[in-house]
Amino acid sequence: MNNSAPLLIAVDGGGTGCRVAVGTRYDGILGRAAGGRANIGTEPDQALVNIRQTVERAMAEAGLPLSALKDATAFVGLAGMDKARDEARLRAALPFQRIIADDDRPACVVGALGEGCAGWVLAIGTGTIVAATDGVAFRYAGSWGFHLADQGSGAWLGCRAMNEALQCYDGLTPHSDLTRAVLAEFGDDPSALVAFSLTAKPGDYAAFAPKVIAAAKTADRHAQALMQEGAAYYIRALKALDFTPGDPLCLLGGIGPHYANFLPKDHLSGLVKPQGAALDGAFHLLCKAAAEEALP
Repeated sequence: MNNSAPLLIAVDGGGTGCRVAVGTRYDGILGRAAGGRANIGTEPDQALVNIRQTVERAMAEAGLPLSALKDATAFVGLAGMDKARDEARLRAALPFQRIIADDDRPACVVGALGEGCAGWVLAIGTGTIVAATDGVAFRYAGSWGFHLADQGSGAWLGCRAMNEALQCYDGLTPHSDLTRAVLAEFGDDPSALVAFSLTAKPGDYAAFAPKVIAAAKTADRHAQALMQEGAAYYIRALKALDFTPGDPLCLLGGIGPHYANFLPKDHLSGLVKPQGAALDGAFHLLCKAAAEEALP
């Protein structure tokens, strides 16, 4: 490690997990680690605990002492972030000299498309990010969190599958393999499903999304209807961001690529592979900020 270079800590946190990279702008990334979920909007205290633990593991992987954190600059991009509400909390809880706080969207877009590259992003995991960039500025649609938005996301798919299962139980619509499988997770007891919902976080709902995706591949009618509804939302969101079929579009996240089977073929004609992950984008943004501050 270049001992004269300031230590940089990049943090990317979401409803499923937290990822941390440690390094310098000269040496690049020296250590990485992954930890528990870090949505500061829904689980603020647990998010901070998981961030600290993951940072410590990344420092150990890099062979660096924890005492070096007091001189470090960190980019902390978290799902559910409200800078006005959360920035002071981050500064009080994390041992860094300086913190650049943001939500998880800019790092995701830069990681997916690359610095300075224009395009559109559908990043769909526990939550969802629909974004457009001209390589400089970012524009977004949605991303208002699970309770008010995140249509088509893993959490949304899981929650909607449970809703469908209860409707089937009540005889409002016929069961399918998906709805039976969801109820079976709760011992075929709808009261147990309701009890789960009273304390469930977005990540808990998202754990059921793989069942929806797998069932959709077998032509399960409830699963396919949910995927089609999610895809219809993403089509509207892309249109709101001035997407035109053939424009560069990147699908990423644990759920995103599965929507390729439900989006119009012309929307995928400009499909591009992700250049990297959100953590790579966070570290790049941090290096850029460090370089700009180093200029005379």
